[in-house]
Amino acid sequence: MRKQEVRNGGEAGQGHGAGSPAEQVKALMDLLAGKGSQGSQAPQPPDRMPESPLRPHSNDLRIKRHREALLNRTGGGGAELGSPSPRLTSLLLVEGLTDLQLREHDFTQVEATRGRWCSARTIALDRLFLPLSRVSIPPRVSITIGVAGVGKSTLVRKFVHLWARGQAGKDFSLVLPLTFRDLNTHEKLSADRLVRSVFPRAGEAGLASAALTRVLLVLDGLDECKTPLDFSNTVACTDPRKEMQVDHLITNVIRGNLLPEASVWVTSRPGAAGQIPGGLVDRMTEIRGLNEEEIKECLEEMFPEDQVLSGWVLSQVQADRALYLMCTVPAFCRLAGSALGHLHRNRPGPQDAELWPPRTLCELYAWYFRTALGGEGLEKGKASPRIEQLVPGGRKVVGTLGRLAFHGLFRKKYVFYEPDLKVFGVDLALLQTALCSRFLQREETLAASAAYCFTHLSLQEFVAAAYYHSASKRAIFDLFTEGGMSWPRLGFITHFRSAVQRAMQAEDGRLDVFLRFLSGFLSPRVNALLAGSLLTQGEHQGYRAQAAELLQGCLRPDVAVCARAVNILHCLRELQHTELARSVEEAMESGGLAGLTSPPHRAALAYLLQVSDVCAQEANLPLCLSPGVLQSLLPQLLYCQSLRLDANQFQDPVMELLGSVLSGNDCRIRRISLAENQISNKGAKALARSLLVNRSLTTLDLHSNSIGPQGAKALADALKINRTLAFLSLQSNAIRDDGARALAEALAANRTLSVLHLQSNAVGPVGTQWIADALKQNRSLKELIFSSNSIGDGGAKALAEALKVNQGLKSLDLQSNSISDTGVAALMAALCTNQTLLSLNLRENSISPDGAQDLARALCTNSTLKSLDLTANLLHDQGAQAIAVAVRENRALTSLHLQWNFIQAGAAKALGQALQLNTSLTSLDLQENAIGDEGASAVAIALKANTTLTALYLQVASIGAPGAQALGEALAVNRTLEILDLRGNAIGVAGAKALANALKVNSSLRRLNLQENSLGMDGAICVATALSGNHGLQHISLQGNHIGESGARMISEAIKTNAPSCTVEM
Repeated sequence: MRKQEVRNGGEAGQGHGAGSPAEQVKALMDLLAGKGSQGSQAPQPPDRMPESPLRPHSNDLRIKRHREALLNRTGGGGAELGSPSPRLTSLLLVEGLTDLQLREHDFTQVEATRGRWCSARTIALDRLFLPLSRVSIPPRVSITIGVAGVGKSTLVRKFVHLWARGQAGKDFSLVLPLTFRDLNTHEKLSADRLVRSVFPRAGEAGLASAALTRVLLVLDGLDECKTPLDFSNTVACTDPRKEMQVDHLITNVIRGNLLPEASVWVTSRPGAAGQIPGGLVDRMTEIRGLNEEEIKECLEEMFPEDQVLSGWVLSQVQADRALYLMCTVPAFCRLAGSALGHLHRNRPGPQDAELWPPRTLCELYAWYFRTALGGEGLEKGKASPRIEQLVPGGRKVVGTLGRLAFHGLFRKKYVFYEPDLKVFGVDLALLQTALCSRFLQREETLAASAAYCFTHLSLQEFVAAAYYHSASKRAIFDLFTEGGMSWPRLGFITHFRSAVQRAMQAEDGRLDVFLRFLSGFLSPRVNALLAGSLLTQGEHQGYRAQAAELLQGCLRPDVAVCARAVNILHCLRELQHTELARSVEEAMESGGLAGLTSPPHRAALAYLLQVSDVCAQEANLPLCLSPGVLQSLLPQLLYCQSLRLDANQFQDPVMELLGSVLSGNDCRIRRISLAENQISNKGAKALARSLLVNRSLTTLDLHSNSIGPQGAKALADALKINRTLAFLSLQSNAIRDDGARALAEALAANRTLSVLHLQSNAVGPVGTQWIADALKQNRSLKELIFSSNSIGDGGAKALAEALKVNQGLKSLDLQSNSISDTGVAALMAALCTNQTLLSLNLRENSISPDGAQDLARALCTNSTLKSLDLTANLLHDQGAQAIAVAVRENRALTSLHLQWNFIQAGAAKALGQALQLNTSLTSLDLQENAIGDEGASAVAIALKANTTLTALYLQVASIGAPGAQALGEALAVNRTLEILDLRGNAIGVAGAKALANALKVNSSLRRLNLQENSLGMDGAICVATALSGNHGLQHISLQGNHIGESGARMISEAIKTNAPSCTVEM
């Protein structure tokens, strides 16, 4: 789109002119009358015009009458206009058309993008033609795009209606709404007549000047223009009275040769909007489709008095993902609702019971056709006529409208006039019937002639396919030949092959859905549905297998799986030939996709990426793609929201390919994981280049590759510009200090990255110092994982200084970094002032009892830290006791990990005493510490009083039967503990019995791990039988207790009987 001129900030809020409405209209009328346009004379400003008591009143009256006329045309404020959808009052601001929009069918656009519209800035309807900022000017040429049936004409009517009521577009003195259905009625037209056709009150003199002010010209439905706009070969014209072809006139208006001061608003389907060069477009907006809640509301509005019916219809469309995606288009949603609603109200008889609900597109439209035949609009209580009674009417409709629909579709003609109807032999009288009205709608144009169009593009395609299916059985020449003469073609399959070839060759995909319907007419279910009305009973049997073979033969080994190939899979589904897609889906679920690499399998995979529930949230393709397969899938991967490509042995050349995908303006990928591949600096640079322009990616996972400092620098340079990436993982690479420095420079400038994983990257104190300095400036980073590096005490001190200043970081992981008491002391001093850090991981360092003293002092002061992990340090009893004292006072900490710290009974007693007073801790991990029965008993005493702890981990803690008995007594009283892990102790049968008795009365415990505890058969049976009175336990592990196979079966059966909702591991 072209760059708009910049003006002074003081002008940003001004419109196109000034003065009162009466003065503005007076000036406009003078311009229309030809005054002030001669030579170099400029029109006088309104306040200098000669005073006239009648003329302003007259001009006001003209505008008033024009507004009244528009109110009548737009429905006078009906319910539809009175309560517009949020979709129509808040449009998406887009930067231009994508390749998908330019090249593909509307259905393909919706399916490829999974029914998700791009995340874009929005603009309110009442600000649609206003500047976006104080230093920009209003757009002159605006385009609003949307797929067929999304509501473009409704939007135009709504805006015009609001302007006529003075509620929108207040900057415009005059709004001139035209549709291309109106313009198609003219062979030639001048700018003068164009204005007067919609505003006849402009006066007899017409338009004598192109210098109109405060005028909006609305051109609705560019895709319906009978002649495509050609900006390359249209001769420029500046004479407003010169008659010319309509497409030439519109081209000159958009270029600004005619009506240069008027604003122009064009609406169009995306493909046709590409006729207008981007350099001429100042603003492009898009109407999004329905979201999940709006689909529900749409169906509820269709059946306001029957919530059960609307709920049933919703459940049916949700049951099939492909149909549900299309329901994001309002017109399709209403059509589906109409067919399904009729189906529910008129339950099919026994002969049709297996044919509902519809599972494919053609089945849905077949039911819609039957709905139309049955007269859904008949009075309630009146029985629908039998299908046999309706056969002549159905066939006559297809015969009357089918040829019109087919040739219109082939010629990209979607609006028809009476001469067109006569050419194709359409009986005008038949158009008045209720049946025809369900397919073709009539609309009066400004020229007082009638325009006809199918109620939705897909209905034209359905009727066209029905006509082709019928005509091809008797036609001897190619039905696609314009002149009606070609080499003889005999037999249905010959004509079917011709249709497939035409569809595959159509670069814009305009025959895709037509081919789906044509294939659908060969399915057994559709044949049964339409037998006797459109189809002959059983006629599909002779063609179905041949058609399926023919369709699969089109899946050739092309370099890339194109949209035409994916459409072939849609056709096979319509044909109820789903073996190919099903085999690939099963391979995806079982992890056996690597062996399916043929072109048909690739096309099926691309198809499943769009419609399969398995791929709805994430396309998970690890260990299965070769570079060649990935390359062929690239056009379809563009629209996956989440893409996991781990462990595929991808090297740098593949990153070049992926980079090209991520750089495309079509790209909708939000999350991509490339972990455990073979990506080096060159591949990282390719991805970095894509990040410079990509605006969709939020998550990039590159862990476990071979990226060094240069690759890290390339990614860092991209982060300085990129404004969408929020998560970056470089775990287990080799970026070293130089790479850390580059990333630190990026962090100082970046304001969107919130999670950064740099563990296992050989970063030392120097690199850590750079990161720390960046954290003093950065406010967006929330999580930094820096574990398994070599930062030492020097790096810890640098980070501590950053924490004193940083107010954004919430999680810091410094596991396994050779930090001793000196580094911990610095970090704890920072925690005394830091008020934002919530999680700190210091596991696997060298913290001794002295360091624990610093930890304890910080915990007594800090009021925000919630999670502290000190696993695998050197605390011993002395250090743990110091921390226990702090836990008594601390009211923020919720999770404390002290695993493997040489803690014994003394520290366990101190922690038990602390738990009796603490009211915040919910998880305590003491596993792999030899606290023994004495320590377990101390903790058990605490459980009797504590009301907040929900998880207690005591694995491998030297606990025997006495400790288990103490814990059992506590569980009989405690009402909050949900997880108890006693794995790897020696509680024996006695301990098992004690816990079993507790389970009979305890109602809070959800998970119990008694793995490897020498329970034996007797102990396990005690636990199993105790579950009969326990209804809360959801999982129990009894593995490694020498129960034996027969005992395991017996216990498993007992648990199934006593606690069927509890899962058991034996």
